[in-house]
Amino acid sequence: MATEHWRDVPRQDGRRFIVTGASGGIGLETARVLVERGASVVLAVRNLERGRAAAAQMSGDVQLGLLDVADLSSVRAFAEGVGSVDVLINNAGALALPFGTSPEGVELHLATNHLGHFALTNLLLTRLTDRVVVVGSPSHRHGHLDLDDLGWTKRRYRPYAAYADSKLANLLFLAELQRRLTAAGSTLRATGAHPGSTATGITGSTGSRLKTVVGSYGHRLAGMKTWQGALPTLYAATMDVPGNTYVGPHSVRELRGWVTGVGRSQRALDPDLAKALWAESERLSGVGFPL
Repeated sequence: MATEHWRDVPRQDGRRFIVTGASGGIGLETARVLVERGASVVLAVRNLERGRAAAAQMSGDVQLGLLDVADLSSVRAFAEGVGSVDVLINNAGALALPFGTSPEGVELHLATNHLGHFALTNLLLTRLTDRVVVVGSPSHRHGHLDLDDLGWTKRRYRPYAAYADSKLANLLFLAELQRRLTAAGSTLRATGAHPGSTATGITGSTGSRLKTVVGSYGHRLAGMKTWQGALPTLYAATMDVPGNTYVGPHSVRELRGWVTGVGRSQRALDPDLAKALWAESERLSGVGFPL
């Protein structure tokens, strides 16, 4: 699939989207473009003040919803009040955090990048009409995902390794979700995208001033502008592509460029690992597949 210089997002009139992590970066840009194209968009944000500032940048049908994807009680409360929706974009993410756990005791990268979105997706699945978009990362290729030590209690904690594991979990979730949807005879689909290297504030919570500055400078130096980094997500959310499609930038090891189909690691294609992760995610979240 080659979509060189694609940026013509089709009209989305009459369609409703949820974008998690929509108060900044890729999420904000994704939401802004969707609103501009006529969509109704729910900005699912952890900080309502920042969410209101983001909404003020848009002119159209924009709603705010309080959502901390690392907190399963917040996920459940948001899901209960959101109503029906066409497309759920699981965008919120965390990178290179110091070791910490969610209110449920789950390591924060896994809780934020995977488990909260896993729960949110399954809680909303019967109210979705079109698709779920999973936002991944090329870093998934470095992930190993030890299902016997998801909490990093047996290994020395390494922030970037924990991030890579969580992004591997994203792609395993994408594949297993589509497998389950197909088996259930559902017309819903799951698609995936990653933004490559894009200048956003995702490195702002490392707990290390040096890592934050180096990460931010590196993204600005080598990365794309936010509008371009959002294109793969917008493509996965709006174009007529098959379930389990995964897109990202076409050039420089998928770090820059225009939207195209991209590959995955062998681990990300392992159906047994995907099923095992799904079972563990159900156990940790208390949320199962509803179809």
